[in-house]
Amino acid sequence: MFTYLKCGEDSYLCRTLIEFMPNELFEQLDFVENPLFESIIEDLINQQYSVVDHFFSDKEVSLLRHSLLAKYDSDRFKKSAIGSRTQEEIDKTIRGDFIFWIDENRQGEAEQAFFTKINEFVQYLNTTCFTGILEKEFHYAVYPVGTFYKRHLDTFQNDDRRKLSLVCYLNEENWPKENGGELTIYTNVGEIDILPLPGRVVIFESQFLEHEVKRVQASKRLSITGWLKTR
Repeated sequence: MFTYLKCGEDSYLCRTLIEFMPNELFEQLDFVENPLFESIIEDLINQQYSVVDHFFSDKEVSLLRHSLLAKYDSDRFKKSAIGSRTQEEIDKTIRGDFIFWIDENRQGEAEQAFFTKINEFVQYLNTTCFTGILEKEFHYAVYPVGTFYKRHLDTFQNDDRRKLSLVCYLNEENWPKENGGELTIYTNVGEIDILPLPGRVVIFESQFLEHEVKRVQASKRLSITGWLKTR
């Protein structure tokens, strides 16, 4: 068995042998190893990002999709901006999506299932990795045809609390490459293009990996995007 520690300048997570924390202590914490969460953590340590196709069930993805579309169709979304939530600036030459911020304390069935799974993941990270994640923020996002988000980092000069970025794609059908809208992550070994397939979740280190959303060529690109944060 392994546990984890924060370390290094090029990663928020690193791995250390369980000698740092004896098995007896994990037993006292009623710790149960989660293979899915372990694989995500292993990816984050080794390459600073993880792509998971079954983080949420098909039913949960469907509920989230319908909740997003209901809010979008009732004109509850707003034009996205760049900068922190207290220093927002709309610039269509950089970012073109429309968003709806999700309040965890005012949630429907779909959002409740989403936050239940996210909170389980956060608790696991804090127990096994000592990440100190205490806050989170998420919004629905819709990218219409022709929109994009240019290359950027998910942290701000005056606010570095975002540690892990998470996006879950809610498109209704398999997304052909011709539709565009790929998430491109820029790593030390090159560019990684990730198609926004329905139910796919991408998690990556907010402070280290620049990324962009390529121009959407057809249909609407639907997702939940958010961040796990320290205080």
